Amino acid sequence: MRFLIIIPAHNEEDHLPFTLESLERQSCKDFKVMVVNDGSTDKTAEVIKGFTDRDSRFETINLQKSAHQPGSKVVNAFKNGLKTQNINDFDVICKFDADIILSENYLQSVQNAFQNNLTYGLVGGLLYIEKNGEWIYEGNSNKHHVRGPMKAYRKECFEAMGGLRETLGWDNIDSILLENLGWKEVVLPELHVKLIKVKGADYTVKASDYYGRYFYFLGLRRFLAYVASAKEGMKSKSVSFFFQIVKSYEECRSQKLELKISEQERKVINGQRWKMLKNKWLGM
Repeated sequence: MRFLIIIPAHNEEDHLPFTLESLERQSCKDFKVMVVNDGSTDKTAEVIKGFTDRDSRFETINLQKSAHQPGSKVVNAFKNGLKTQNINDFDVICKFDADIILSENYLQSVQNAFQNNLTYGLVGGLLYIEKNGEWIYEGNSNKHHVRGPMKAYRKECFEAMGGLRETLGWDNIDSILLENLGWKEVVLPELHVKLIKVKGADYTVKASDYYGRYFYFLGLRRFLAYVASAKEGMKSKSVSFFFQIVKSYEECRSQKLELKISEQERKVINGQRWKMLKNKWLGM
């Protein structure tokens, strides 16, 4: 199987070398890497050039600087990288972050999983962060969800679900849509991916605005959005946090901001959320 790996990068001079070096060391050699330099103002371009000059599998394009908003910016960069390639030349489409370190057998393990299981549509490992000199499981998501920094899609699955959505919540929307199409999302727990930068540090929105916008762009109807907001409020032990999230969600609704999903896809997403709610809280 041949891999197309697209890596959006914005001011990643300190982290990107580790990511690209870990790709150079892969036991599976049949891949192409497209690094999208997304308006970097540091030495990211120089880092990329060091790899493109010595290895023809590494390529790059440069984009103009854009506002750093969660979700839409990174997917926009990914799509610009994808446009430079013929997707039919590849079997696996990867969206990787510019601040991860992959084990040497990462791509080979993903390939084996796809080849041995024809219903697998999305495969990845588990994220680990460094704490007190040790690498520990990040723990921000359930162990059955492939996180945004390390997505690997079977090409047929990627095309069937219409690619990635340029919106906040894209890395959950993809999971729901592919499952609805009969594909499986699979985490390989033995594959540890080291995350060398705390996510969210660059975002320009506060937490309550983030969640409100996230629930809106995920396509959640009002009741489900309020339930999700209440869950975040309980986690933070703050009633005011709940109301702040709801306020952000309602502001998005009143402005009728454009969703990047179809009405049918929205029904699928809400249906899945209802199913989760019934299973967890109602025992149905």
